[in-house]
Amino acid sequence: MKVKLINYTKNPERIVAQSARLCYSASGIDELNEKLTDKYIIKLIKKIIKLGHYSVLEHANFTFAIEGISRVTSHQLVRHRIASFSQQSQRYVKIKKKGFPYVIPKSIAKDKKLIKIYTDTIKKLDESYNLFLDHNIAIEDARYILPQAVETKMIVTVNARELLHIFKIRCCNRAQWEIRELAKRMLKEVKAIAPNIFENAGPHCISGSCPEGELSCGKPWSKK
Repeated sequence: MKVKLINYTKNPERIVAQSARLCYSASGIDELNEKLTDKYIIKLIKKIIKLGHYSVLEHANFTFAIEGISRVTSHQLVRHRIASFSQQSQRYVKIKKKGFPYVIPKSIAKDKKLIKIYTDTIKKLDESYNLFLDHNIAIEDARYILPQAVETKMIVTVNARELLHIFKIRCCNRAQWEIRELAKRMLKEVKAIAPNIFENAGPHCISGSCPEGELSCGKPWSKK
């Protein structure tokens, strides 16, 4: 899995602070910007987060390049509708000839008997996929045989407000392992750029109580 932040709003925390200040000031935009010291920006962002004034966070956008995730995980990620997605097409892109890349769940990888069954199945599906192509079956139809384990690539753009929501849901210990790993890597990337916005980003248990009830994992969250 590869996750890289390839673009983002310039000075995201300043933009967020400036937007928040504008809501409660009679001053002009240029004047507001001049008054925003680094110390005041940090203080204001912490206040914004505490008060739940999240709409101003929507002015800060972040674009990620994501590779090596399964279709299982990409299907979960695109359920977050307040984001923009561009994904490698299986209709127009022929999967690597003989030996397409795929993801192996750790629970299966640790069992020698099960990993053999898993990889043998993948190999058979790979052979069938290429057999269809060799018989002039269109890529868009041959792809029906591909497993959800097959790797995919995506470009994802999402604002800071929605990212905080994604991290609450997907960094949780009860989230599926692969998307949890993806979310943690995304969080690491944006935290380096906007540390104050994402200071307490993560599952519900970081800043409040767990909403999972009796389904709660009962374990403290780990950033690793």
